[in-house]
Amino acid sequence: MYLLKSVACLALFFIFYKLLLEKESIHKFKRFYLLGSLVASFGIPLIKFTTYTDVSETINPILISNTFDFINSESNSFQEYLPIILLTFYCLGVLFFSFRFIKNLLEITQKIKYNTKVKKAHFINVLLFKDIVPHTFFNYIFLNKQKYESHTVPEEVLLHEQAHAKQKHSVDVLLIELLQIVFWFNPLLFFINKSIKLNHEFLADRAVLNQGIELNLYQNLLLEFSSNSTTPKMANSINYSLIRSKFTFEQIKKRFTVMNTQTSKTRIWVRSFLLVPLVALLLYSFSSKVEVNIMEETNSSINNQDGATKKQLATYNKLAKKYNAIAKEDRIILLKDLEKLEYIYGLMTDEQKRLAKPFPECFPPPPPPPPIPPNTGSVKINGKTFYYLSENGKTRYYTKFGKEVDKNGKLIKVD
Repeated sequence: MYLLKSVACLALFFIFYKLLLEKESIHKFKRFYLLGSLVASFGIPLIKFTTYTDVSETINPILISNTFDFINSESNSFQEYLPIILLTFYCLGVLFFSFRFIKNLLEITQKIKYNTKVKKAHFINVLLFKDIVPHTFFNYIFLNKQKYESHTVPEEVLLHEQAHAKQKHSVDVLLIELLQIVFWFNPLLFFINKSIKLNHEFLADRAVLNQGIELNLYQNLLLEFSSNSTTPKMANSINYSLIRSKFTFEQIKKRFTVMNTQTSKTRIWVRSFLLVPLVALLLYSFSSKVEVNIMEETNSSINNQDGATKKQLATYNKLAKKYNAIAKEDRIILLKDLEKLEYIYGLMTDEQKRLAKPFPECFPPPPPPPPIPPNTGSVKINGKTFYYLSENGKTRYYTKFGKEVDKNGKLIKVD
């Protein structure tokens, strides 16, 4: 259930992003939104909302008939081995994606280790003999050695890659890659990964244009680099596209569209406001609801708590205040409240009892009236109803509580 809930949360967050955020020029907000949606999707199903009930509900046992007794032993054996099969399959997936992650990481580290490095400011240019598309991993920028030394690498390309390094986009990439190892069976992570990388390109494009580079010149440069040349999976590249095939130009076109988009403050506020009901809906739908019986909680904690808890003391004081406000002779305490008061009072330390409200004592209930024989009845005396008993020619009068009175309704004192 946890996995299903997290997938559902991530799907709704991603749909919201694709419909309302992706094409807007609020790239920093989108970066944190995508990363935050991952954290929220895995965190919301773990949130528990606890409600306290006064009376435990009686759960009636469910009787299951023997209709399915015919299930043979082979079916039972399969059910026993199914968790092992699924666990084995999951572990194989983790091993495969771990191997791929380590392989990609080693490829990058080998390039850094065995090629010429030129440090410039906060960046390290790694010069490769291979004809590659410039790409970045943390503060390492990978360039073709010949083009770099001949100064034929466009300045706009260097600014683009430096933007990736400055904004530490590799941290996001590593995070999503590690999540894909653990949750490799979740296809949404693949799409989130692609959206995160595409947004990195939006951020780098904006950083270049903010340097005063002409828009048309920069867009023509992107078209020149929009080849099918591949770059390491964990690196950021200027020619990045969601699919390195005939759809590359579609992704370049999307970048062009975003470059020309200016999002107004009103649109930003509206989209931010719409996040509130989305998060509220996800919290309501996919968090856990737990009901705790306050009496059971009290019983379970009686052996491992030093005194009553703050919540228990608040419950006790509330009930004690309620019943102490009633005169003792008229005070009647409900049984469930009396049990609760006694339990919590029994948990209290001497200091807690001293500071708490006094225990609401009450008179014991009157004894039940004696059974009325057949030769009895009721009569009104001075406007009050009394019961009489006729026996051996003598009539006696009683109150409803069985106390004897004279014929005028006055109580007869019995020594």
